[in-house]
Amino acid sequence: MSAAPERQMTMVGFLQAQNCSIAPGSWRHPANPMDFLSPDYFQRIARVLEDGKFHLAFFDDRLAMPDIYGRNHREAVENGIRVVKMDPSAILSSMACATTKLGLGATYSTTYYEPFHVARLFATLDLMTRGRVAWNIVTSLNDSEAANFGRAEHLEHDLRYDRADEFVEVVMGHWDSWEDDAIIGDKASGRFADGSRVHALDHRGKWFRSKGPLPVPRSPQGHPVLIQAGQSGRGRRFAGRWGELIFVVYPTKEMGQKQYADLKQAVREAGRDPDKVSVNPACYVCVAETRAAAEAKRDFVLSLSKPIDALVLLSEVTNFDFASKDLDSEFTEEELKKVSWTGFKDRVIALSGKPNPTVRDFVHYSGRGTIREFPIFCGTPSDVADQMEEWFTARACDGFVLVATQMPGAFEDFARLVVPELQKRGLYHKDYAGTTLRENLGLERPAVGAWRGR
Repeated sequence: MSAAPERQMTMVGFLQAQNCSIAPGSWRHPANPMDFLSPDYFQRIARVLEDGKFHLAFFDDRLAMPDIYGRNHREAVENGIRVVKMDPSAILSSMACATTKLGLGATYSTTYYEPFHVARLFATLDLMTRGRVAWNIVTSLNDSEAANFGRAEHLEHDLRYDRADEFVEVVMGHWDSWEDDAIIGDKASGRFADGSRVHALDHRGKWFRSKGPLPVPRSPQGHPVLIQAGQSGRGRRFAGRWGELIFVVYPTKEMGQKQYADLKQAVREAGRDPDKVSVNPACYVCVAETRAAAEAKRDFVLSLSKPIDALVLLSEVTNFDFASKDLDSEFTEEELKKVSWTGFKDRVIALSGKPNPTVRDFVHYSGRGTIREFPIFCGTPSDVADQMEEWFTARACDGFVLVATQMPGAFEDFARLVVPELQKRGLYHKDYAGTTLRENLGLERPAVGAWRGR
């Protein structure tokens, strides 16, 4: 197999600021360290990812412990099902101190934070990392998050995205406060900056009011890279308007090809260049020197999962209590309408072939709580490279978001075994292109106001 040398994979390491990877059983792996409450844990991971020339590490996040199942947090806590949720921005800063080129992204919600706060936080992080930061834009997904912020229930799906559009407009407007040459720094005259080149926002919209100017100048990359994960109809339009790197979940290459084309079309309809937007599906990699050893790794990781993992995490992601139905009970139309993550629900319906899936169908076809939730590339380095190349050259993706079966061993295995094979094929860069995340993703530095008109 071969690929055009000018098109190379974007590689992202998927992290959570918690006791496990997105695979809840990962903390049970004998090789997974338990010092996840220390900076050393995350700095080790950062160094491994930078050694493997990953473009970016980014943190997914939730603003509540998983407690929808049985309306109680105890099962999640007892089984360590993603119950530690630290603020990812602080950990990002720690990882930045251990690296010089690796991009670093954190999730912040448009539903539960204020635009000015998000604009200031990420602009500051971008300066402190010399232009390596990305913001993963989410609208959040369940009532437990709402309750932590004093609200009775979570906003309806499309309404969240309508509100998020204005939220991002406000953030982008604040990031435009300072023109690039505003700071003069003339000690002799005492003139610090050109006041005509620093602008108030004075935003007054349906959802938000925000005055400005943002008291944080622009970074070496202009402003942080925007990550988005919308795959539903309204979410896809949002991703098409804002996403510079789009995180997706595709169960098969064929489904990926269709949704990849749909996302690229959404970018085109937003008046943007689809070739400048990287679409990256989540995957697991189980690799070893022999196929048998790789398959043994995969089977062992699968054995670490518990049935309760799936039920707790399904309840969290759908905002529906899976303890309230038996395994073979079908979801009613009314219940399906209440499912928070529309793209997740649509995927289960498509894979099951049933308009009203059962609880068992959700468990089986989602793979939630196991590494079967995402495609598993398994085998020798050559096998894994073949599988990834097949997706890449078939235009099902522009790269991958690698989820760890255990920390940091899965990333170490990929960097040591798979990266050299992909580099040999011309599919993976041999070194970072520059010092900022935009340079390394092949993105131009945005001019002030370049986003307006989207």
